[in-house]
Amino acid sequence: MAYEHFLRGGAFIGGQWSQAEDRTEFPVVNPATGEEIARVANCGRQETAQAIGAAVRAQREWSALPAKKRAGVLRAWHDLLIANQEPLARLLTAEQGKPLAEARGEIAYGASYIEWFAEEAKRINGDVIPAPSGDKRAICLKQPVGVVACITPWNFPNAMLARKIAPALAAGCAVVCKPANETPLSAFALAALAEDAGVPAGVISVLCGRTEEIGRELTSSKSVRKLTFTGSTAVGKKLMSDCAGSVKRMSMELGGNAPFIVFDDADIDAAVTGLMASKFRNAGQTCVCANRILVQDGVYDEFSSKLVRAVQNLKVGDGMEDGVGVGPLISEKAVEKVSGLIEDACEKGAKVLYAGASASGPCFVNPTVLEDVSADMRVFTDEIFGPVAPLARFATEDEAIRIANDTDYGLASYVYTRDMARIWRIGESLEYGMVGVNEGIISNEAAPFGGVKESGFGREGSKYGLDDYLELKYMCIGGIDK
Repeated sequence: MAYEHFLRGGAFIGGQWSQAEDRTEFPVVNPATGEEIARVANCGRQETAQAIGAAVRAQREWSALPAKKRAGVLRAWHDLLIANQEPLARLLTAEQGKPLAEARGEIAYGASYIEWFAEEAKRINGDVIPAPSGDKRAICLKQPVGVVACITPWNFPNAMLARKIAPALAAGCAVVCKPANETPLSAFALAALAEDAGVPAGVISVLCGRTEEIGRELTSSKSVRKLTFTGSTAVGKKLMSDCAGSVKRMSMELGGNAPFIVFDDADIDAAVTGLMASKFRNAGQTCVCANRILVQDGVYDEFSSKLVRAVQNLKVGDGMEDGVGVGPLISEKAVEKVSGLIEDACEKGAKVLYAGASASGPCFVNPTVLEDVSADMRVFTDEIFGPVAPLARFATEDEAIRIANDTDYGLASYVYTRDMARIWRIGESLEYGMVGVNEGIISNEAAPFGGVKESGFGREGSKYGLDDYLELKYMCIGGIDK
């Protein structure tokens, strides 16, 4: 099946495919080719209010549905995603640019969260608390938080949305989703397959367009009881402020500045393999991407030379082409930012160890390895979001920990060492929500994904992933001894 089967324009509101009230649209463009793929409804405040209203109405019946039935619908949705993995992957590559092999992996990754929470839906258990006195009983219930607003970025347009919608639906919530304007088509495909799986009208609505209008309506509406956001720290702070007026529940998965620490006793070949997976996946456009590569003096030369050889083997190009390992960045603006970080580093003394030839096109950046990077360079302090690997030396374990923690961010971190005692010391000392030890890919549906400090709060996936979509209700029942 061709991906065109899943092309949708318009917006999906209350179970209907519709246009914006003013009939305006905006284009979705393939970043590798500049080709216009589709036109999408340019929605705003009015359409968002309609979606919220539909979610409120649908919430009542969906939350009343037995958990086993909600689980069955989610499972059917998962199965449809897996059955349509290839066209969904091609659609994702067409709008986002990542290599097709990575897109296939993202579809499976997103589906894994739907499968996981289909199973967890049946395990939302309350408690009976020891009675405070003989005539009373104390019970704790878990109930859905209510209508949830989901705002997701363009770097993982399928998986980021799937791992928000799945726990919300498992808990009995309805959702209003605002995917990134750059990549709405994967979100629409998710909604279409959810409808086919039996998700009732109004439980999932998806719309894009005038971002500020949509955001203001979602944050100001008292009918929206929770907002979950993945994106930049700056936007996350703005959303937190806007949600304060109605005291919404929030989950925030924000920016990162991940250290990748390689000690003298590490398996260097394994460390290079892990870094390649962490750093260059999705052209470096991931929030858990290795951002600062810290290598101990004794293995620095070996590591850097092996890394350069590995980077030289990367093929850059259109993600639809066979063998491509690095696709385009999402936009020319993204290219300008990454290029500016490289220029700033070189002006301040960093050296280019390698900068490969890129494919032609305004959205491509050469995979680049820098050395002699220091803390005064923006490439060391800012989230790069591009295929640039900055290397820095360190001498001692304490120095590595100090450098790694010297950031406002605290999402992911990575350590390569064969010393078990060091693994415990480093793991406990790093101020990050996630630590990968001798592993460059750490995300999976069974693990709690999330950060600390200015990388946000809340966790996605794992047995903890339902907590942010549930309210605890305490019931005290008196008169038992009468």
